[in-house]
Amino acid sequence: MRVGAVIVTFNRAAKLAETLTHVTSEPFDRIWVIDNASTDNTAEVLAAQTDPRLVVISLPDNTGGAGGFHAGIEAALKENNTDWLALFDDDSWPEAGCVDKFREVASTLPADIGAVSTAVHYPNGKICEMNRQGYNPFWHLNVFIAALTKRSNGRGGFKIRNAELEPSALPREIDNASFVGFMLRTEAARRDGLPEAGLFIYGDDVLYSLHLRRKGWKILLHPALRFVHDCGTMGEGFVYRPLWKIYYHCRNGVAIARMAAGPVVFPIALAYYTLLWWRRGRSCPEDIRPTYYHLMWEGVKDGLKGKRGRHDPAHQLAAEKSR
Repeated sequence: MRVGAVIVTFNRAAKLAETLTHVTSEPFDRIWVIDNASTDNTAEVLAAQTDPRLVVISLPDNTGGAGGFHAGIEAALKENNTDWLALFDDDSWPEAGCVDKFREVASTLPADIGAVSTAVHYPNGKICEMNRQGYNPFWHLNVFIAALTKRSNGRGGFKIRNAELEPSALPREIDNASFVGFMLRTEAARRDGLPEAGLFIYGDDVLYSLHLRRKGWKILLHPALRFVHDCGTMGEGFVYRPLWKIYYHCRNGVAIARMAAGPVVFPIALAYYTLLWWRRGRSCPEDIRPTYYHLMWEGVKDGLKGKRGRHDPAHQLAAEKSR
């Protein structure tokens, strides 16, 4: 059972160095690091690495997490020397022993399991909210009803509960997971394609999860497999820091709504998600709330147009005021 790792990094040399310390202590067969055109001392950190398993791919432009994971998986498929790939960011890593435990788990999995998602927590042990797995409410009537009746902006109805992320909890099938501790079967990527590179940041993992599910692959949450995520990109009320990131969250969220609901129910799904985004804006301080809503509506508009890639027009300039 050959297990590789794909790590995407951009301008976080110190965090990357810490991550590599943990990662090289685990028995990965191959480790790809995708450097998204970093301008700090990332190149020096990578040049200092001596582990022969490490492969560095330096991209000429910053393509975001989406482009980075696309490039890393593509490189792994070309080498064709791994059965599974662990996908994660430069500020996350597997707990000690996770890779060996995964090998034991993977050896018993049915052939239709296309990915295994791990439980992700902060270094202090608290569950990392942005990496909480979930279900597509438009594919499960009971989940849809729960999403309408539960609080927390409806998210509690289709997200995995805390008890289901305990190490002793039983594995269960899910519909979507994040690219932190996402163990991808390489055959699934070879047969049914790579994550969409043009999304830049946010939503690429959810879209790819839904894509795999639509292609007939199952995704398994295995809480006994644990990852640490030392991140700080999320503020209070699920508002990103820096604020400009909300543009990509909403733009790509339109694509998620379309994929999740299908063409007939898409308008209802989009209205539901837009309402969530609008309500989250109420938690912004008053001085930056107008910028939040400007970015939000720009994202929705561009999402409906199907725009992709990195965009730095007026919305980006307005967002600078919130930094």
